[in-house]
Amino acid sequence: MRGRLGLLVGFGAGYVLGAKAGRERYEQLNRLYRNLSSTPAYQRARSNVKEAVGSGLSTAREAAAGGVSRAKEKVSGSGSRSQGLQVAPAPRST
Repeated sequence: MRGRLGLLVGFGAGYVLGAKAGRERYEQLNRLYRNLSSTPAYQRARSNVKEAVGSGLSTAREAAAGGVSRAKEKVSGSGSRSQGLQVAPAPRST
């Protein structure tokens, strides 16, 4: 809930500030971004970030797969009921 409120406040503030700045300021910022994104340094940094995110994602996938397999082993490999997962009893209706 807190994150949604922050997102809503940020969106509202951006809308108000953008509306006050007007179309000319928007065009100016858009030109600045296009000029920046066409530089070789920006292109190199962008490719470096993509590579880092890709390798981080593969590492996270491997860690998650290992965790899932360990959890499966604990659940299916346990012989006694006390080591496995237990479900709480249903509440009694009065």
